[in-house]
Amino acid sequence: MSNFLFVAAENDGIADCKAGGMGDVVRDVPREISRRGDKVHVVVPSYSRLHKDGVFKTSLKFQLRGTSYTAELYEVTPKKEFDNLTHYVIHHPEIEEGGIAHIYHDDPTEPFFNDFVKFMIFCTAVAEAIKMGAFGELDVVHMHDWHSSAVLFLKTYHPAYSSLKKMRYVYSIHNLAIQGIRPFYDNFASVHNWFPEIQLKHEELMDWRYQDCINLMAVGIRLADAVHTVSPSYKEDVMMPSRRPEFVGGESLEKDLQKANDEGRLHGILNASNYNNIREAEKGLLYRNTVKALFRWLQDESKKYKADFLAHTGEKIMEFVTERPKFIVSSVARLTEQKFYFFKRSPEAFEKMLKRLEKIDGIFMLLGTGDPDYEQLFRDMSYKHKNFIFTNGQSEDLIDSMYLETDLYFMPSLFEPCGISQMLAMRNGNPCLVHHTGGLKDTVTHMKTGFAFEGKTYNAQIKSMIKRFDEALTLWEKDKAAWKKIQSNAKKARFTWGKSVDGYYEKLYLL
Repeated sequence: MSNFLFVAAENDGIADCKAGGMGDVVRDVPREISRRGDKVHVVVPSYSRLHKDGVFKTSLKFQLRGTSYTAELYEVTPKKEFDNLTHYVIHHPEIEEGGIAHIYHDDPTEPFFNDFVKFMIFCTAVAEAIKMGAFGELDVVHMHDWHSSAVLFLKTYHPAYSSLKKMRYVYSIHNLAIQGIRPFYDNFASVHNWFPEIQLKHEELMDWRYQDCINLMAVGIRLADAVHTVSPSYKEDVMMPSRRPEFVGGESLEKDLQKANDEGRLHGILNASNYNNIREAEKGLLYRNTVKALFRWLQDESKKYKADFLAHTGEKIMEFVTERPKFIVSSVARLTEQKFYFFKRSPEAFEKMLKRLEKIDGIFMLLGTGDPDYEQLFRDMSYKHKNFIFTNGQSEDLIDSMYLETDLYFMPSLFEPCGISQMLAMRNGNPCLVHHTGGLKDTVTHMKTGFAFEGKTYNAQIKSMIKRFDEALTLWEKDKAAWKKIQSNAKKARFTWGKSVDGYYEKLYLL
């Protein structure tokens, strides 16, 4: 029996510990490993809240900033029990929750300041717990994104943690754009301030663009035994330099990733989707669930600034309760550059698509919150276009209804390490129209399981997006048999954790 430790900032295997797709992976992969009879421990920060109902396991004493720190390890109750799988959180008063999903901080004046502080304490506590044997004799430590890469820094450079060198270290990249860059010196959240006893090897740790800083994403890539991207096509993308906005690739780390690939350490393995215990909404409740969500948000103090808009959306939805549209296009996503750059830069392209949709008595439903500029863009669009329904909030019931009752799911991501939304839509037999990039390239096949647009330049991409949208709607109008075939192929497609974790064992874990 092998023994694994997963170290991450998020874990949707426990309640209230998810901000994005990383939380899903850290939930599902340990479950799959435990099903195979191996032992798994998952540890995340407590964010001063997740330890409250936990069972205290041990105190963790270590040195930081030249002073003594004591953190606490708690075992916590998961959403679902599995044999051989144990969930933990680490509590320390300085490991605080941030404003993003009660996990991350977002301080534009000094990026990563608060997150660096809490994740340094967390990673040092994890290193101490491994050293003490709190998780037993480990074979593999699997870390996720920059928040956990300091474990590699400690086992490589810190004399107190040289005993950690005997196990295998795997590093997964979920969001290459967020790299955890902090100064080496002269700042409270600098490496030297937190680890004054370590002689810093700048060349091995530095950011190529800001050479007086450490890049913790780069540390993960440079020091891990195996590096993992969450789809095969994204692996190819990140070894090329970014050419924004046409192409988002290695984000200044392409040389490190090429080197990892040359050394046989870089592997692209597709994330999967869950096909068991699907939380299903009842069919026919789409508009009711929209209205319910709008009424709930209207009572929320924090949403008062957009109360007029929520009421406007409610009024639009009521028309469709009696006059059902013939075709629904939908998108569910955080409103960011990654997800909707094409609409922000070319709103006229989006308007063309809405006009085309009008011709078949169709509507476009978008659900999401995020960047204030993107929220404003879509609110303005909703006032202008009768057939654009923008639900500016978050509701699980409504999201389930949208996945269930949509006709075409639209995902125009500028880049996509893997993507889960397209898998969830396909699971319900909904064809997707996607930008052919990263994980979307690995999951959606044009004219077989869905539709895809691409192009070498930005203008070519926009033209292709409008053209493919028109072709998809024309197919639905003129060739119902071909449309049904694509629906059926989408529903049959399977991206299972069983298959993905086979790849983990073979390429990442070497077990």
